[in-house]
Amino acid sequence: MSKKEVINRYSLIINRIRKSPATLKDINNYLERESEIQGYDFRISKRTLKRDLEDIFSLYKIDIQYDFSTKVYRIVSQDEPDLNNRMLEAFDTFNALNQTEGISRFIHFEKRRPNGTENFHGILHAIQNSKMIKYIYHKYWNDEISTRLIAPYGLKEFKNRWYVIGKDEKDGEVKTFGLDRITQLEITAKKFNYPSGFDLNERFANCFGIINPKDLKPEKIVLSFDVEQGKYIKSFPLHSSQQVLKDNAQEFQISLNVLTSFDFIMEILSYGDRVKIIQPKGLRNEIRNIYMRALENFR
Repeated sequence: MSKKEVINRYSLIINRIRKSPATLKDINNYLERESEIQGYDFRISKRTLKRDLEDIFSLYKIDIQYDFSTKVYRIVSQDEPDLNNRMLEAFDTFNALNQTEGISRFIHFEKRRPNGTENFHGILHAIQNSKMIKYIYHKYWNDEISTRLIAPYGLKEFKNRWYVIGKDEKDGEVKTFGLDRITQLEITAKKFNYPSGFDLNERFANCFGIINPKDLKPEKIVLSFDVEQGKYIKSFPLHSSQQVLKDNAQEFQISLNVLTSFDFIMEILSYGDRVKIIQPKGLRNEIRNIYMRALENFR
């Protein structure tokens, strides 16, 4: 059997067990149906399945184990569900693109510059091994180019872009740098002590985006969306603190506990007339003033 067929079989096993826990018979019934569709023989023995599960964990860190109490195979819950879910998403995309030929005319990719993921592995290695990193950084706002030396503390994703958070040796401040603006990355031999009190998740717990202003405190935000927009907000919550207050034929109302940062204000503006700010009054006034200034551009 070719490597392509084996990888395809791994994908099918994962997809079947993701739907629900399954017995060996359930898995083989699924593989048999896919064999007829794809023209391969994916059926396996218990011994082959055991080897496949070991390979799947080795390659994709997806842990599938046999549950002796219920006599089914299941994906084991992990301590890091967000990471596990992202691995599964990446696997789906990779496998679909890798297994299918001549697909460019059927898929429209977003035309954008690379998001800096070529530096992801190196920076993550530096974080895990407490090594300083050095790089050239290109700022968006003023076209400034500078050499940075930082102690990297963590990585954060926002709107399909990745950022490294770390202490800048120049002034000792903890800052956020976009990976897509980093070039000539160097992992230095210089070690740093990871701060005992630093918690990446806690740092961004009340943030929307990457901006964490020191002069702002989290506020209770109440937003009302029209029914159609509400369906989207329900499916893709704005923030982990989101709570549904009303969900009826007139509106979809939520509360959030976040910093009213620039990123958050830009998000609110993106919904136009489909959102109404119930509270706080200060945010409502700020958004109104932005719209009033914007109207001046059309006079």
